[in-house]
Amino acid sequence: MKILVLNGPNLNMLGKREPGIYGAQSYADLVAFIEKSAAEEGLEADCRQSNHEGTLVDWIQEAADGYDGIVINPGAYTHTSIALLDALKAVNLPAVEVHISDVSKREDFRQVSYVRMACVKTYMGLGFEGYRQALICLKEHCGRS
Repeated sequence: MKILVLNGPNLNMLGKREPGIYGAQSYADLVAFIEKSAAEEGLEADCRQSNHEGTLVDWIQEAADGYDGIVINPGAYTHTSIALLDALKAVNLPAVEVHISDVSKREDFRQVSYVRMACVKTYMGLGFEGYRQALICLKEHCGRS
């Protein structure tokens, strides 16, 4: 089972950006964690990060050919991007939303998630562990547990 793992704007700054919120580990640490977690579950994870909304949309559209599901941390696009929502709906693949921090306990503007409307589940506030849980969720959702 092949999973596309997408990370949006500023996730490349992990370890440098607000470590009190996002932790001290780097984006490379996150990718290593995801790849290890996927392998432990018998999954293949393709990790990508972009600060550009259109690139994320392109990758979601491309996922229709060759992926079984999507894990997405859209970063700030969570709260603004109808384009990501529409792309997720268009490909009709199961998707899980992930946030390293608990956005429900943060600023008012972070309370809206457009992508959540196209996701089977959301994990937030679990740090990197949310990605592992998202992979397991997709595996179970697709009946491959």
